[in-house]
Amino acid sequence: MPLEKSRLSQATKKRVRDADATKLRILEAAKKEFSKNGLEGARVDAIALDAKANKRMLYHYFESKDGLFRTVLEREYLKIRAEENLLDLENLPPRTALETLVRFTWEYYIANPEFITLVNSENLCKAAHIKNSATLKTISQKFVRRIQTLLDRGVRENVFRDGIDAAQLNITIASINYYYFTNRFTGSVIFERDFTAPEALEERIDFNIETICRLVCK
Repeated sequence: MPLEKSRLSQATKKRVRDADATKLRILEAAKKEFSKNGLEGARVDAIALDAKANKRMLYHYFESKDGLFRTVLEREYLKIRAEENLLDLENLPPRTALETLVRFTWEYYIANPEFITLVNSENLCKAAHIKNSATLKTISQKFVRRIQTLLDRGVRENVFRDGIDAAQLNITIASINYYYFTNRFTGSVIFERDFTAPEALEERIDFNIETICRLVCK
């Protein structure tokens, strides 16, 4: 009996591992498909094929294409918040911490272009998939409180101006970084410069950091 129970336990653990691996493959394939073609243009068949899974399993785990898109979005927001948590903002001088946050956001967008296109798709849907996500509300509120703590510390140390709202600051940091990449093709034509050239990217992040510091610092 003990041997039989052990075999059953091992078989159960294997099924769980296989299920988790299948879910992960589906999510990674879905991220690529949604970021490439948007929610409307994405094809479930293409996701299933890339994930080496069948559509039945996809619907079993995520119920629908919208359910899959919702899960992908939540996962991507959790990912950026998790990486932000690794920043040692609390132990850096206020201005250095602020510069670190701005540069992190910029570099994250460069390293994760899918995040930008996924967010664009969700905005076209008027945030229908994430507006009821308790998970995202919780992590977003926690992040805003963390930035407010940094701002308050900077005020106490006579480095930052008083009265700056953490949510407004985060929106501004995201905006000046986000806009550059969402408009890199049209901007390259209009301003007659290659927005993605290494020297252009370095010039822009230096400008963004200076802009935010001029806004926040005394």
